[in-house]
Order: sequence, then structure tokens, then C-alpha cells
Amino acid sequence: MKKEKILRRLLDEKIISIVRLKNGEMTSRVINHLIQGGIKVLEVTSNTPNFDVEISKAREKYPDVLIGAGTITTPELASKAIDAGAQFLVTPNTNKLVVEMANKAEIPVAMGALTPTEIANAIDFGADIIKLFPANQFGAPYFKSLKGPFSNINFFAVGGIGIDNMGDWFTAGIDGVGIGSTLVKSEINTEEELDAITISASRFVERLKN
Repeated sequence: MKKEKILRRLLDEKIISIVRLKNGEMTSRVINHLIQGGIKVLEVTSNTPNFDVEISKAREKYPDVLIGAGTITTPELASKAIDAGAQFLVTPNTNKLVVEMANKAEIPVAMGALTPTEIANAIDFGADIIKLFPANQFGAPYFKSLKGPFSNINFFAVGGIGIDNMGDWFTAGIDGVGIGSTLVKSEINTEEELDAITISASRFVERLKN
């Protein structure tokens, strides 16, 4: 899938589910339950054990789902993610080298930035989406202020986004959101917790439609 098509799908789907787990052995099961709940785009973070292996497995098992890599803070992690087949990269920070590697691999980057200077730098580096992070610390009104000087930039809000405040961000004009621990907690151990992920995912998808 070409970069432009991946980026278009990220913007169309609007929700990225963030999978950050302490027990990497649960990753494939968590991904399965997210997909059962209707999630079509997800990222496996680099601090999930064996994240690159899990990305490769998910790419093979779910060819119709976008699988990316998150918490990509260094070129070394970017290389592991790209080699594993990640279809997009997500960073918490602004890193020129990571963007360059993604551009070379022809996959999009959602680059972490918060201040106007960081956002401008990320744009100059070639980021495809600005990941406003941590979004909950400043809120939707802060984002609306940023949209003035950065009106033509794609923004995703990440950090503290839940079922109750997600609508506020879309009303403010955000292009998408990353959903973390409000959907997938870092410790998942039981079948009940896995089933709860499917139910919660379906609620997020339904809320987005409405």
C-alpha cells in the first residue's frame, strides 16, 4: 500500500488504538479483540515487549487493518519498526531522523509536537500528521488556537482522550485521535478484560459515527 493511501486511510478512520502492554504475550489477543470491536487502525508501541515481532504477526494475520509502530523515539527503533512491516510510525517527540527514515521507507509519520515551534519544526522535517501530545494537558481550546496559524495541517490528539471527551476534539476540528489506556490498559490478564476491550472499542467506533 502506497504512502498516500495509508495516510488517506488514517485520516478517514480517525481513530488509532494504542497498544502498550507490559506483557507482550497478550499483544496478539488484544489486537484480535480490538479488531472484533471495529478498530481498523492500531499502533503497537516500542515499549511493548517484542513489539516488532507482534507487528509482523499482525500484518500477516490482518491484511485489511493498518498496523503501525508507536513510541518511536530513535532511528534505531524506527529501523526495527520498518523492518517489521509497520505501515506508519508514531512518535511522542519531534525527531528529524525518524521522519527521514519513514520518508525513505515511504510510510507516513504522526510526529509528536505541542508548541508552535515544535509543530513548525515537525512540518519542516516532513511529518505527515502532527500528534498533539499530551493533548489533555491543554485541551481542545488550545488546539483551536493552533489551527489559526496551522490551518492546513493534519492533527491527531493523543493523551487523555476518552469516550466522553472525544466529541469535543472533533467539534474543535481535530482530524483524528489516538486512544490509549482508556481503551487498552497496560496490564491485561483475563478473558473478562479482553472481552471488555471489544465492547469498549465498539463504543468508540459507534460514538465516532454519531
